Amino acid sequence: MSATTDFHSGIRIPGTTEHFLDPLGPEPRSRGRLRYLAGGTGAPLVLLHTVRTQAEHFRHLIPLVQDRYTVYALDLPGMGYSQIVPGASYDEPAMRAAVKSLITQLDLRDVTLLGESMGATLALTTAADLRERVRRVVAINAYDYAGGIARSSLLARFIVTGVLAPGIGPTVAGVEPKAIMRAVLRGGLGDKAALHDDYVDELLKVGRRPGYPVVARAVYGNLPSLIAARSRYSEVSAPVHLIYGEKDWSRPSDRQANKQLLPAADFAQVPDAGHFIVLERPDVPAKALNDAMRLASVPKTAVLK
Repeated sequence: MSATTDFHSGIRIPGTTEHFLDPLGPEPRSRGRLRYLAGGTGAPLVLLHTVRTQAEHFRHLIPLVQDRYTVYALDLPGMGYSQIVPGASYDEPAMRAAVKSLITQLDLRDVTLLGESMGATLALTTAADLRERVRRVVAINAYDYAGGIARSSLLARFIVTGVLAPGIGPTVAGVEPKAIMRAVLRGGLGDKAALHDDYVDELLKVGRRPGYPVVARAVYGNLPSLIAARSRYSEVSAPVHLIYGEKDWSRPSDRQANKQLLPAADFAQVPDAGHFIVLERPDVPAKALNDAMRLASVPKTAVLK
């Protein structure tokens, strides 16, 4: 195995263990070996993180739900400690294929998908593809609109523009001072104190993996494919819970557009919260998940009463 997988997270989530999923089939542009965390008991819950993060993004959510769900928190291709494959695609269809691989290779059924930001978009498109396996979708601050993270702040716009620039882009992607990383992430939080130093350090460590600047640049550049993926939302047949932070980078018009594509979805807006709700208000998605499980366990006759 490449040295790109010879790293381990410094963050431990009680009750979870680390696993790796090898790709099936001799694909020349394979997504490589996928790393995921698993733990808990109950129906399967697959957690999908956002741009430039990893499975540990859900460190505060997992303890709130693992007594009702068996949790699978995936490092998307090339991110976290999943294998970096030279020449691999990081557009939405390729990342969706990785999510589907996790579900089908582990033969997960009756699955709840929860994703934040880019992960929310992937949760919805995966549900459209695996209708017979997906039970419910919780989509938090779907990342599917023009501008993306560049709407966060002038600093974020400057960084993303530099990362995507021809020629110098890979160099810029490989330079991540802690103060800059912290400032960019805080731009996605209503409660700035929700960003902990050990998480920033973990993300910076991952960013030093050989080949990671190329991955980061490709992921920042995949926004058009995430916007295009909105065309799949109307194919989702499972119940959907849309959650937005009041201060999310999406505009009211973006949220309304998704409500129109998913007219049966439950919709909630979290006061004063930003883009990274899982970091600052993990209780909100935890309540949505646990309430859904409690409701599912109540006999239909009792519900009708």
